[in-house]
Amino acid sequence: MKVILIKDIKTLGHAGDVVKVADGYGRNYLLPKKFVIPATKFNLNKVQKIKDIAVEEKLAVTNEFKLLAEKINDLQLVFNRKSDENGHLFGSVSENDIIHEMKKKGFEIHKSNVLIEKSLKETGNYQVKIHFTSEIEAMINVLIEEE
Repeated sequence: MKVILIKDIKTLGHAGDVVKVADGYGRNYLLPKKFVIPATKFNLNKVQKIKDIAVEEKLAVTNEFKLLAEKINDLQLVFNRKSDENGHLFGSVSENDIIHEMKKKGFEIHKSNVLIEKSLKETGNYQVKIHFTSEIEAMINVLIEEE
């Protein structure tokens, strides 16, 4: 089955691409979710319009991410946690903790955007990367203090 992608799909291609997919995949998944339209003669004439719309949407999302990254860059989050005499926490600071704290400050970030290289299980100051797209990233400071 030939279809035209309406949205970017990582495994298939970009919006406006004409791709061939298995009939069941197209009928039962892609079409009901409105990720594609059938590649009919009428719809093939609309390919350029679909590509233009996708570029505009991508640009709007990119601009939104850039503004958000500028606002949260160098943001500092402070966590007070119980720890032993060596500074080891009785637990850790996770992505969920960071998201929850950012939500309190008015920033809506998805858990998958927070990149922690290793578990934050000791008191101290850490740099945590917030990843939006391949080009747009921000760094926040996470300070873990003893309670």
